[in-house]
Amino acid sequence: MKEPEETITLIDEEGVERDFTLVDIIEVDGCEYAIILPVNDEEEDEAVVLRFAQDEEGNDLLIDIEDDEEWEKVVDTWEEMISR
Repeated sequence: MKEPEETITLIDEEGVERDFTLVDIIEVDGCEYAIILPVNDEEEDEAVVLRFAQDEEGNDLLIDIEDDEEWEKVVDTWEEMISR
């Protein structure tokens, strides 16, 4: 399901636009997650993991994972995939 080095722009809580490189899209327990890396943030080189969701109008959203168990499951799946 990997997209080739696509750049996406997200707006943070303060309304600031930030660019990210889409590294991969994975599925865990029926949900899809985006693995992204900041484009212009030299201090932050860790991947960010966000879950795909939809708003009331059916628009796609990327949201933070707030559940620790869900987070661990997604990270474990991603680490297993990249270690192959």
